[in-house]
Amino acid sequence: MLGGMFDGDERNERVRHKLVETLYTQPVSLALGAFCGVCASLTAVYVTRSIPLAAASAMLALIGIMRVLMATHVARFNLDRDAKTLELLYEIGAFSFAFASGLVGAFTLLENTNRHIEVLIIVYVVAYGVAIASRNAGRPLIAIGQLLLALLPIIAVSFYIGTIGLIALGILLMFMAVAMASISMNIFNVLKEQIMAAEASAEMADKMRNLARTDVVTGLTNRAGLNHELVEKLMALPDGRRLALLWLDLDKFKEVNDTLGHPVGDRVLAEMASRLRARAPADATISRFGGDEFIVVCEVDDRAACERLAAAVLEDIRRPLRFDGERIETATSMGVALLPDDGGDIDTLMQSADLALYHAKINGRNQICFFDASMTRNLVRKKEIEAELRAALQRDELSIFFQPIVDLETGHIRSFEALVRWFHPEKGELRPDEFIPVAEETGVIITLGNWITAQAARACAQWPEDVTIAVNLSPVQIRAPGAALGILSALRDANLDPSRLELEVTESLFLDDNQHTARFIDELAAQGVRFALDDFGTGYSSLGYINKFPFKKIKVDRSFVSGPNVGLKSDAIIRAVAEMGATLEMDIVAEGLDTIEQVRTVRNAGCTLGQGYYFSRAVPDYLAAMLLAQEQETPPSARLAG
Repeated sequence: MLGGMFDGDERNERVRHKLVETLYTQPVSLALGAFCGVCASLTAVYVTRSIPLAAASAMLALIGIMRVLMATHVARFNLDRDAKTLELLYEIGAFSFAFASGLVGAFTLLENTNRHIEVLIIVYVVAYGVAIASRNAGRPLIAIGQLLLALLPIIAVSFYIGTIGLIALGILLMFMAVAMASISMNIFNVLKEQIMAAEASAEMADKMRNLARTDVVTGLTNRAGLNHELVEKLMALPDGRRLALLWLDLDKFKEVNDTLGHPVGDRVLAEMASRLRARAPADATISRFGGDEFIVVCEVDDRAACERLAAAVLEDIRRPLRFDGERIETATSMGVALLPDDGGDIDTLMQSADLALYHAKINGRNQICFFDASMTRNLVRKKEIEAELRAALQRDELSIFFQPIVDLETGHIRSFEALVRWFHPEKGELRPDEFIPVAEETGVIITLGNWITAQAARACAQWPEDVTIAVNLSPVQIRAPGAALGILSALRDANLDPSRLELEVTESLFLDDNQHTARFIDELAAQGVRFALDDFGTGYSSLGYINKFPFKKIKVDRSFVSGPNVGLKSDAIIRAVAEMGATLEMDIVAEGLDTIEQVRTVRNAGCTLGQGYYFSRAVPDYLAAMLLAQEQETPPSARLAG
């Protein structure tokens, strides 16, 4: 209620200021009025030679000149002054000039020497009073005051002289004053209503604009408001100062919404906004850019000051929250860029900060990453790979190679792992670790993964029925709509029994989207598709995943077999995993087997399957078929002897 009252007071003050401004508009009209009055009065002085009339005329001329100069000056430079001061300045000059005009008219009647001069002066004074009553109707007290001050001396002298004509003049002037006062009030009311309506419309427009630029959850500026304020900040940036842009993305905020609900999520966002307000400099622009992303923009002295600010913000965001008894751990990834160091304009600055944020995410999240020029080069390279990879899929430049997975007891090939190879027509062979991450980041992995599954299923359909095919799945591919249907469709097209397909997934899959992953695995497992846990021992190695999901195989990472830390500890780990696999009736695959000694070690530790260069590198499909044919001719005792 008080806020509304204060808004009303501010609006009334603005309306008053605009009405006062009407007094100073068109100073030329004031100059013409003053010029006419001075000319008429000087003519009367010249004819009458009256000293009182000369004194009144001199006063009129002086006041007129001062009024014109003041009105011109104020109209050009000082309309931003408060309304009271402007009104007082005008009021003094207006009343003085009107009274001086009335005195000239009164003294002219008192001289009674020349009727033509009397007509001249009386006509001027009456015309001035009528005109000023309309011109200054924006401030009716001034308009009516000027009218009365101009006419009352003439009315008084008319009654003083007492002739019938002058008495009639005085009475008519009195009626005219009343009529003009009424007209002034009417004009004032119309002006005020129009200005009030315009002000109300302007206020509504401001409120709508503010609403359009404000995020309703946090009260911060939204993306539209950020763009507006960034332009203003750039224009006002002093020489030698830097503009820092901190781009924050709350880590795993989706889990808060999914587990605790969106109302709690909104409270978390509001708390994050409050922390940012408390930590950021007073002149900083803070925006909720969208979803769980925030942007802080402020002036800084140098990079060191920006680093201190970013570290303090990260520390504040990391502090746990507690809502309704629930403890919520918060963290954020942050990308930082500086203007002009990392970009000479707003668009480039935001691109740099966004790219830095991207690197903060892929490097492990919950950290700060400052923009570096090498990021742009890497981005260009990734975009180039992305475009070429899409084209490679259309031009059949990609191939599927197969690496055998061998039974360590019999030497018999039990399965093949499908591995994609890219032979670029100009750049030669590109390593999978160069283009697979790009495919995952850009979403191309969905198309690529479906293609790999389809090609692998076709090849496996030509092999003996006891040989299976293993295909690696990306978390991005699994989260894609219709992922399970795409795999089943590939099996149908290849006429391959689902039990001969084995999908390899890593533990990272279960950290971000557990429920969706569970549905995906359950749907395919129900059709007979088998699942293997790949790279076991390098992630969280949670036994809960093995207990919850229908894994038939665990692949021990190559770092335990042929890595630099191979020894008693790694052997003990392999033996423990193998014992667990035997108890759960799961196959244990040892990866990275390059020598017969490694084969013997993992076999003695209890691993059932092996994979590595000792047996074979990844080979094309026709060579895979040859390996299968060859092993039929090789005695089992010779298969593991090298």
